[in-house]
Amino acid sequence: QVQLAESGGGLVQAGGSLRLSCAASGRTLSYAMGWFRQAPGKEREFVAAINWSGGIRSYADPVKGRFTISRDNAKNTMYLQMNNMKAEDTAIYYCAARLQIHYSDYDVTPKYDYWGRGTQVTVSS
Repeated sequence: QVQLAESGGGLVQAGGSLRLSCAASGRTLSYAMGWFRQAPGKEREFVAAINWSGGIRSYADPVKGRFTISRDNAKNTMYLQMNNMKAEDTAIYYCAARLQIHYSDYDVTPKYDYWGRGTQVTVSS
């Protein structure tokens, strides 16, 4: 059983940076992990994912070159560094985890087994 808790959200001006953290209470060494976000009135969308070792990273097109996903398995924590933020990044950001088989379907919401409750990120312009 894995429990996830996001932190680090807040208000930032466009062009600024935030770093989100996702702390896991259970063992996640064999799990792929990802970040998703949901803006008001919109569907939840994939943001970034990382495999169990941290050696493979995937990003949604809107955040490529601006966001960086990472994980520290010793701390059982995943991070999302968000730079050069834009107003359209405003959303609730969710941390997710799933048992990794072949690191497939990393961008599909239903494939993730565990979810945090989300942290609000607001970008002002």
